[in-house]
Amino acid sequence: MIRVLVSVVGAAKPRAPHSTTARYLHSSYDVAVVGAGIVGLATARELILRHPSLRFVLLEKEEELSLHQSGHNSGVIHSGIYYTPGSLKARLCVRGATLAYDYCDRKGLPYKRCGKLIVAVDQEEVPRLRALYERGLQNNVRDLRILDAKGIREREPFCRGVMALDSPYTGIVDWRQVALSYGADFEEAGGTVVTNYEVNDIAMVNESAAGSSEGLKYPIAIRAKKGEEVRCRYVLTCGGLHSDRLSQISGCSPDPRIVPFRGDYLVLKPDKHYLVKGNIYPVPDPRFPFLGVHFTPRMDGGIWLGPNAVLAFKREGYKLFDFDLRDFGDALSFRGLQRLVLKNIRYGLGEMYRGVFIGAQVKLLQRYIPEISLSDVLRGPAGVRAQALDREGNLVDDFVFDGGVGDVASRVLHVRNAPSPAATSSLAIGEMIADEVEGRFAL
Repeated sequence: MIRVLVSVVGAAKPRAPHSTTARYLHSSYDVAVVGAGIVGLATARELILRHPSLRFVLLEKEEELSLHQSGHNSGVIHSGIYYTPGSLKARLCVRGATLAYDYCDRKGLPYKRCGKLIVAVDQEEVPRLRALYERGLQNNVRDLRILDAKGIREREPFCRGVMALDSPYTGIVDWRQVALSYGADFEEAGGTVVTNYEVNDIAMVNESAAGSSEGLKYPIAIRAKKGEEVRCRYVLTCGGLHSDRLSQISGCSPDPRIVPFRGDYLVLKPDKHYLVKGNIYPVPDPRFPFLGVHFTPRMDGGIWLGPNAVLAFKREGYKLFDFDLRDFGDALSFRGLQRLVLKNIRYGLGEMYRGVFIGAQVKLLQRYIPEISLSDVLRGPAGVRAQALDREGNLVDDFVFDGGVGDVASRVLHVRNAPSPAATSSLAIGEMIADEVEGRFAL
């Protein structure tokens, strides 16, 4: 029987932070955080809680917060099984999951601890599954156990496999709801949230802001495309899909480059929801750069299936034919992407084929739940992943910080890459980035 735990505190929906338009901005701040995705929000929250006497501003280019990666993801609270023991990703994920559950309990945000099975469908996958089990134990993942075929059927009656790794600590949540709650915490602590502020310049200035008598206490100017300007002492950028471009503004290297990959989901029709009880994942294949299809319950009761992974023609393009000439040109001209494609040409073509012909995607799903048919699924939503690549075509799988060059380098910190599972790890990542900010800027 599947154990489902729901937060017992009232499921109050967090209010969206009250954003400020640029013309009502105070002219100067101690720290400006650029980018209000879940990493930027968690970090801004952590910083202001540590330093309540400082003045903080959070700048977001969209009209609302957390609209992109933070609002277009699977909604899973990961437990930390996959990552190299002792690695930063492993430590942050395990701690982040604990912090996330505790935070949701304190704030009354609903979640379900519905568990996850990582299923080996044949004997060839069993050694890799056992290696995952050992890795999870070394990472101190809670309550892991190995299931045989009978145990699989007891947990997921319609799932077929020869062995599975059961992770009951894995859960699901609406990560955008969590991110908005971080933003509300930040504002309640005295922070200023500004939307519709698309940054296009970060520079040192040699004169005071108009009407200011504070000299050069605030020597960084952050300018928006519409002409607004914010002055501050220090800047932290958490730009997600635009992190490389924000970094280059202050003279950083263009590498690692962000290449957008779109993941298209299918959804299971409501009358077939009984086929899936919890998360069902494949055993990762080290030959391929991405995980593969999986089954993901949602907080609204739906079931997402997938995703695939294909090059997006626009960094924030969630539809098949969304296109941006600059984004597309930047991606195709990048040597790192060219090398990644050459190394994975067969895999990439397969992903594109399955994106167009969903029957091919259903065949992969049938390896785990044979009862699913093409008539049981519909095309669903999509997300775009900000995948950092180096020039050799390798996926950058670790955190990358950069400060640029010249005078500005001592006052700007760019989060170039915050790899998956950034949502699960967000509070732990916020702690780590806040430590980095304090170390660099001596707040």
